[in-house]
Amino acid sequence: MVGPVSAEFIAWYHAPDNNRAPGNTCLTACRLLEHTRIWQEASQTHSKGCGANMRVAPVGLVPGLSEEQRAGAAQLQAALTHGHPTALAASDLLARAVFLLAQGAEPLGLIGQLRSYALENRGRYHTRWLGDLWRHAGDATPQAYIQRGWDECLAALETVRDALRDPSPETDPCERTGDGWIAEEALATALHCFLLFPEEPVTALRRAACTRGDSDSIACLAGALAGAHLGAAAWPKEWSERIEYRSDLLSLAALWDA
Repeated sequence: MVGPVSAEFIAWYHAPDNNRAPGNTCLTACRLLEHTRIWQEASQTHSKGCGANMRVAPVGLVPGLSEEQRAGAAQLQAALTHGHPTALAASDLLARAVFLLAQGAEPLGLIGQLRSYALENRGRYHTRWLGDLWRHAGDATPQAYIQRGWDECLAALETVRDALRDPSPETDPCERTGDGWIAEEALATALHCFLLFPEEPVTALRRAACTRGDSDSIACLAGALAGAHLGAAAWPKEWSERIEYRSDLLSLAALWDA
């Protein structure tokens, strides 16, 4: 499971089009992945930057996965670079949100469903996928390690719930749910923006992009949520035609549909 994903990360690290100021955590971890046989030693267990959950949305769309496979894949892709348990939990939650929305879940109940999922998984450590990563993070047990992440994400979900009790679309969402530089805040503020305008994807994306915080990351996640909810037709045609690697993505989607 680890080998193909690690190889892709290493290839990206050396790719000439990797020229858009990627985060230091990703760069450091990918450099170490290339030179160690034990991927857990490369993982940056102190980092819960939002890079891990920015890239996880496709996991929520892969057809035919069991719940355990979806969670394990979401957490593993995070752990290869960002080994802090909150990065794993936030990535798992984002993949879960995308999956639920793509399956037709109503946005109104999304926070409750994510909260229930977090509570159910709070003590569940995916050893098959993560190995002994918990030891590298310095925790006493696997459960203690992963609980740290779920607890921080549960607290972040509460900030979204509180913000939506008294919604204020004109106020910068970062003031209520965080600036988004770290995983749980990026998840929370993206959810905040999406749920302010669940049937208006362009407005939700604009609200996410026009924030004081890590606006590109927040917009990335908010766009994934809106797209999962409304489908590709939600976006202006001229946007869809300008997507990078469009032909590759359409080919992959066709394989998934088949």
